[in-house]
Amino acid sequence: MDFFSILTLLGGVGLFLFGMNMMGDSLKNLAGGSLERILEKLTTGKSQATGAIKGFGLGTGVTAIIQSSAATTIMLIGFVNAGIMKLGQAIPVVFGANVGSTATAQILRLGDLGEDMFILKLLKPSSFAPVLIGIGAFIILFAHKKKHKDIAGILVGLGILFLGMNTMEAVFAPLKESEAFQNLFISFSNPLLGILIGLVLTAIIQSSSASVGILQALSSTGVVSYGSAIPIIIGINIGKCFAILLGSIGANKKAKRVAMSYLLFNIIGAIFFVVVIYGLQLFITFPFIDKIINRGVIANLHFMFNFIIAILLLPFANKIADLTGKIIGDDKESKIDKELASLDPMLLDTPNIALTQAQKVMFSMTDSIKENFELGSQLLSEYNEETAGKLLENEMFIDKCESALNEYLLKITSKRLHSSERKLASELLNSVSDLERIGDHCENLLIVGRKITDEKISFSTQGTMEINTLLQATANIIDTTFMAFKNDDLTAVSRIEPLAQSITEVKEIIKDHHVIRLQTGDCDIDGGFALVDILTSLDRIGSHCSNIGLHIAKKLTTDSFDEMHGHIYTNGYKTSEEYKALYCYYMSLYSDPITEKYKASLPELEHKISQSDANKSSAPKSVDLNTAKADKNEQQTKKEPKLKEIKKTKIEKVKQKKDSKKK
Repeated sequence: MDFFSILTLLGGVGLFLFGMNMMGDSLKNLAGGSLERILEKLTTGKSQATGAIKGFGLGTGVTAIIQSSAATTIMLIGFVNAGIMKLGQAIPVVFGANVGSTATAQILRLGDLGEDMFILKLLKPSSFAPVLIGIGAFIILFAHKKKHKDIAGILVGLGILFLGMNTMEAVFAPLKESEAFQNLFISFSNPLLGILIGLVLTAIIQSSSASVGILQALSSTGVVSYGSAIPIIIGINIGKCFAILLGSIGANKKAKRVAMSYLLFNIIGAIFFVVVIYGLQLFITFPFIDKIINRGVIANLHFMFNFIIAILLLPFANKIADLTGKIIGDDKESKIDKELASLDPMLLDTPNIALTQAQKVMFSMTDSIKENFELGSQLLSEYNEETAGKLLENEMFIDKCESALNEYLLKITSKRLHSSERKLASELLNSVSDLERIGDHCENLLIVGRKITDEKISFSTQGTMEINTLLQATANIIDTTFMAFKNDDLTAVSRIEPLAQSITEVKEIIKDHHVIRLQTGDCDIDGGFALVDILTSLDRIGSHCSNIGLHIAKKLTTDSFDEMHGHIYTNGYKTSEEYKALYCYYMSLYSDPITEKYKASLPELEHKISQSDANKSSAPKSVDLNTAKADKNEQQTKKEPKLKEIKKTKIEKVKQKKDSKKK
């Protein structure tokens, strides 16, 4: 192996990791829909044992088709990392993947059919990886829908992953033809050395199927016996874990536990067979140990190793999961698993209890959303990765809750419900999407905060004060809405709409003030884009809070509603004295401080604008001062609406762009 081979190896590792990350990101974007439900059905059953057996069968079947337990397990790591699968669902699939990896050896026992038959060759990752990349790239270039691009990202990521594996295998391909390298299989009679040979070889080649294939090829020489093959096969099963451990780099703890379960499976299997075979050999002489074997026997030994261990460990899948938690340091039940476990399908026969459980999960959603708004507000002024990580963890919980609750609540509504239960189910089902959207806008504050830090964007003192004031108003409407939601408080509901309208009014005032600051040079265009993002997110949060208030009011009152005119909870409410008083109160609370401070700084702003215009003016000094002043006033009168119109046009374009992305 020369220097350029090492460079190629590093490139293969890079492709491998990039493909896995790309596939995982695309899966995360696509999650929450049919893919999650399909995996749920394929890995769960009426009982825990049924789910484990189904998962075991899935892992066996998929791996037998793609001929790589490493690829199957790495996909599982991506699923768990993206939050699509739970750890308990993934571990039985891992056990099945080990058994499915023996399919290649069973094919090779018939000869080199895998190289000659078109169908078998087409199923190899080396054959379909370029096809996946080609199809995915074509979709990315010409597709317009985000969903299609996410599907293409999965295809391209999976293809690049396999391409990286093939690149690593190609670097070591010449070693397969080396006679000295092949002689290592039979040059040692010590079982520990045989295990080491199998382990190192498979770690290098990155394929247990290839290692077993070499051993099968060597058996045609008539020198491979049970005594030399068994320890090598044990070592091969340990060595194939190297690719899995490599694939778990950068994954979260749950995904690393999937990789650890794969490693434990093979280490426990190795210890078991070493103790049974070589322990008994101390007392019993096995007459078959020195017997020469062929390809078929090697294939059977490889299969029996994995199948026997899978059967022994499958009933203890949960114990294996607990053990991985202790090793990785993640033995606490996740917030997602704990909350969603309460949405038990067995409760659907008692809708009242099922609705109560769904309500509790939604209360947990509101707590996470409230925390995320506080974290997002902090990130606007001081961005750090630890806070951002906490916000993203909460956002994953919110998204998972929304997906699970939608499905669960739809099942509840299909049952026979009392009038009060129907109202509660309707409130929850309609509110859950608004809660999830509020969470999305809190995440957008993180994105803006990162942009502000990366691009070194700064706001003026006045601009910062105005943003903080609107953040306070938004925090108020979130608190008021969630209090109304948790306590069925109509008094709190009545405050939501006037507060939401105040937030919209204050948003427009801040945008107008920013246009003036652009003229004075106190703020710049980049700051304007960030400001629009912040203001839009806060205004949308207020709108979704109004929606939730409407759903609560529908449940608690029997009055008629005028939904055609936005968020009017009851007929005539917006013209009532109560509404007007609340609106005036919130405007005085959030609009007046901004307006008063702006008015106080107005002379200074006008002076800056005058100086700016004077510096730009090229008129000769001999011109009459009165005439110059009149011209200047006329130019200013024309200029201000034009600048304001240009800025508003830019703001609206940014707003439309953001809206289209969110849709």
